[in-house]
Amino acid sequence: MNPLSSRLQSLSPSETFAMAQKSNELKAQGIDVINMSVGEPDFSTPTHIKEAAKKAIDNNFSFYSPVPGFPELRKAICTKLKNENNLDFDPAQIVVSSGAKQSLCNVILSIVDKGEEVIIPAPYWVSYPEMVKIAEGKPVFVYAGIGQNFKITAKQLEEAITPKTRALILCSPSNPTGSVYTREELKSLALVLAKYPDIYVISDEIYEHINYVGKHESIAQFQEIRERVIVVNGVSKGYAMTGWRIGWIAAPKWIASACGLLQGQYTSGASSISQKAAEAAYTGSQDCVEEMRVAFERRKNLITKLLREIPGLKVNDPEGAFYIFVECGSYLGKGRIETATDLAMYLLEQGHVACVGGDAFGAPGHIRFSYATSDENIEKAISRVKGALEKLRTSH
Repeated sequence: MNPLSSRLQSLSPSETFAMAQKSNELKAQGIDVINMSVGEPDFSTPTHIKEAAKKAIDNNFSFYSPVPGFPELRKAICTKLKNENNLDFDPAQIVVSSGAKQSLCNVILSIVDKGEEVIIPAPYWVSYPEMVKIAEGKPVFVYAGIGQNFKITAKQLEEAITPKTRALILCSPSNPTGSVYTREELKSLALVLAKYPDIYVISDEIYEHINYVGKHESIAQFQEIRERVIVVNGVSKGYAMTGWRIGWIAAPKWIASACGLLQGQYTSGASSISQKAAEAAYTGSQDCVEEMRVAFERRKNLITKLLREIPGLKVNDPEGAFYIFVECGSYLGKGRIETATDLAMYLLEQGHVACVGGDAFGAPGHIRFSYATSDENIEKAISRVKGALEKLRTSH
């Protein structure tokens, strides 16, 4: 008899964390590994944010926080949404959680029932389908390849909708592809969804501030579906605060209340100190955000140029986040390299560069590199990748 619940047995391990762990194991053996597998800014949290956390400790913010978050933080999030996104929310519509990952899971568990379908554009972030499985829902994948810049069309969306469809999960800027939906593209999706009043949109906008094409556009801006959009965001990427674990939702009040009820039973309020740091992030100077964005854009240009010099790879131009999703199909079937995951392992073992195979993201034949690392590391890593792939190409 298997002692684990059927719920747990249905889950797959995170391939991104698995590659990071293998990378760390090689590093422990003294091997110089460049880790381009994990989506984490390499910058330190800005000083004014850290100072706010220190002040919070000195002011004894060490007790339980309200389940949906401190009122001051929720008010700051509403102000941010109004000023940056022209979206009107009040604090009762905001729920702060221990990271955007928990925020996403809260929403899915609150609105998805057994057997209901959730449309997930592929390539997708590895945790989306697993979260739907936890809720006993059914992930429905809609694939968009490099030819359409990894973005689904309104026609594809409508063809995927059935009477069982409960939600669409949309991520822009995207992990793993770096693609960014334009206002016109989002409008076309919104017009399809307007025909189906029982379908909700979970809009993951965690990479909002890492955008190379201008103003961030949210699907929540369209009046036709505004009352059915749940915005998910947080401070981890744009403010280099991954370890602080603060994410949030902005949602219709009944969904926010449901998420608060759920969260109150299994984690309660997020870290009080981290919340005060997040408040400072939203209310303080935003210069740090732009400085990091500029650095990421420079790195994006560098890695795109270097990867395009490698024969057999197809590379588009990412428009946001800090990932590049490379088509590598010409290298599959060589030797023991049958899948993109095999190729990622080969690059780790032979080139000492950690990346992630596209199989984990619902896109076989691709690999994802994170360029949240220094220019020097990018140059060194892609040189190693080039050498390893040349060896693979000429030996078979």
